[in-house]
Amino acid sequence: MVHDSFAYAFDSRFGGFLNAPHASLHPVAPFAVAGIAWDGATTHRPGARHGPSAIRQASHMRCDAEHPHFNVAPAAGQLVDYSDLRLPNTSLERMRAALVPQAQALIARHRLLWLGGDHSITLPLLHAYRAHVGEPLALVHFDAHCDTWQDHFGEPSGHGTWVYEAAEAGLIDLAATTQIGIRSAGERATREYVADRGGRIFTARELRGLESESALDPVIAHVREVSRGRPTYLTLDIDCLDPAFAPGTGTPEPGGLTVNQVLTLLEAWGDVPWVGMDLCEVSPPFDHAELTANAASVLGWTWLCGQLARGASVR
Repeated sequence: MVHDSFAYAFDSRFGGFLNAPHASLHPVAPFAVAGIAWDGATTHRPGARHGPSAIRQASHMRCDAEHPHFNVAPAAGQLVDYSDLRLPNTSLERMRAALVPQAQALIARHRLLWLGGDHSITLPLLHAYRAHVGEPLALVHFDAHCDTWQDHFGEPSGHGTWVYEAAEAGLIDLAATTQIGIRSAGERATREYVADRGGRIFTARELRGLESESALDPVIAHVREVSRGRPTYLTLDIDCLDPAFAPGTGTPEPGGLTVNQVLTLLEAWGDVPWVGMDLCEVSPPFDHAELTANAASVLGWTWLCGQLARGASVR
């Protein structure tokens, strides 16, 4: 006999993020999760298409209680999961064309946490949000890589070009763009693309050893200032973390952020008017002891609970 109260018992059937029900059961829930199981633009180690399911499974450990900082948890009817969107598997252009209308439909109904997928998914999501809010977005971008290359190893677009493409298309305001954790190799013009156009880059080197809220106050204050009164989007590439915390990713870069640093920032930004968030580049085939999926699930959970605590609703 199956007892319905055993909430933590493993279930191999559909189990949404934080064990949220499928969206078909609560179509008017204010918050939703959707997976974008795509890694067709990966250049080094593939596998991010399996990220959404791994993050969901890791999140089930957090489904039965309140967040320890925000003291909230999604109540019945507040959070649903759309599972993974139906998308082409082999064409970047066709994937993006298929994703934009699906994203627009969901954005109109919910505040979304998107589970990737490689980082090429963020460009079509920004197209959808730009159409929804009617103005360029402020952007907070956690990453080891600047993603401002003008081509993708000879290809016109990929998971390392989306910031450049978003700026060129008027989807984001570079003066209101903040990059955090950047540390990979690259020509200066590419690495400093955002800073040279009025944005702010907090490199991993600049943030070494800074973990408390007081130590990270320059980052916290800067994002609060540039996001004030305007729609702000958060994109988090899990490789912003040092590979010690997130080995399961496509392009690991030593010398990265700690989980504590990112948690401190997300907790401090619970009052920022985020329009949405994506979590990218979790690659389970290269994970160890589910460290990466576990970290990603905690970061997504923390962002979501911050929005619940501030009483956010669909804009």
